[in-house]
Amino acid sequence: MRDPDAPRPPSRDAPRLPSSPAFWRSPLRGPWFTSVLGLVLLVGITVLFVTGLVSYAAYNPDLSPVNDKTPDKGILGFYLFAWPTHPHWLYRLNQGVHVTLGITLIPVLLAKLWSVIPRLFALPPARSLTHALERISLLLLVGGALFEFVTGVLNVQLDYVFPGSFYPLHFYGAWVFFAAFVAHAVLKTPTALRNLRQLRQPRQLGEERNDLVSPRPAEPTVSRRGALWFVGGGSLLLFVTTVGQNFDGPLRRTALLAPHGGGEPGNGPNGFQINKTAAYAGIDTAETGEDAWRLVVTGRTGTVRLSRAQLAELPLHSSALPIACVEGWSTSDQWWRGVRLRDLAALVGHDAGNPPDVFVESLQRRGAFRSAALRANQVADPRSLLALYVNGEELSPDHGYPARIIVPAAPGVLNTKWVARMTFGDL
Repeated sequence: MRDPDAPRPPSRDAPRLPSSPAFWRSPLRGPWFTSVLGLVLLVGITVLFVTGLVSYAAYNPDLSPVNDKTPDKGILGFYLFAWPTHPHWLYRLNQGVHVTLGITLIPVLLAKLWSVIPRLFALPPARSLTHALERISLLLLVGGALFEFVTGVLNVQLDYVFPGSFYPLHFYGAWVFFAAFVAHAVLKTPTALRNLRQLRQPRQLGEERNDLVSPRPAEPTVSRRGALWFVGGGSLLLFVTTVGQNFDGPLRRTALLAPHGGGEPGNGPNGFQINKTAAYAGIDTAETGEDAWRLVVTGRTGTVRLSRAQLAELPLHSSALPIACVEGWSTSDQWWRGVRLRDLAALVGHDAGNPPDVFVESLQRRGAFRSAALRANQVADPRSLLALYVNGEELSPDHGYPARIIVPAAPGVLNTKWVARMTFGDL
């Protein structure tokens, strides 16, 4: 005799198509579960969007075409502003939050998509014009979310397998996704808040009436709160294996999911993180030697050519500044020593107290950001250097020998290595 409490075998009449509500049998799906995940994403994705826009502004894309990776952005660049140099850890904090939070939210995003997947297959596809617009916004939301998170993770891992440049893809994708996200939030946030007025989850499936609730649910193996704990545990695991990239020392070794620049940086004064080696950039030691290398500085009164020895004879200054990159990793403050950028501007006829912008070119032969532009406020900051030394020793080839730019609060790619030419003037 069959146990009446035993689960029933699937019926031959069980729905076989995902367009049928009964096809989706998980008892976890419901408005309470979806609302909790949705409100977490509402806060998290808003922070991601804002920090992403701030990160883009840090490149000073309105300053010079070399910095602008999205030249056709039009009104999407309405918010751009001159990037400051105070506090010196500004970009390090912003990008660390952006990347670490993005990776941490992945389990929440996947759980949210899983919780609403029946709606993606619901028929008819449009019951009214309003419903059709809602379905289109949902498709843009889901597609945009997957696109932004996938391209972001690939960029963090330095895996550029997508076509085109990361910067325009991620920038335009973010605007499309966030527009759909705002529309969805306006429609759904009031409902989500109503679902959460009672802080405890419903005790019985029958207490919920919603198109996400299966009409023939399977036997539950975990509670909804247990499922949320599982999602939260996944996010915590990703946080722990990512956040260490923002620090030096033993904690960096816990960042198992973060890039390490192609290998351990080693020990000693130059033993801190990099992305781009001298070999990758095509830097030949013959052209960086004392006899061959000259820094060409051009400005209002003409051009001067300086050897490294001549640069070392100029007044040298020190700055304690980090390196922070778009992939989210950063170093602690390193001690740099070199010539102030504003003093180099003065050598070619500019007022050291009010210098102009500067266009910096590298010996690098391939890859992005072989040149970069810096704003006048960055040149004027007394901590902005053409660095010759770091932590008491000469720069290593991988850190930019014979000379590199270091500017407070600037993204790492604007701190040009292997500097060959500097042109001061309004850009």
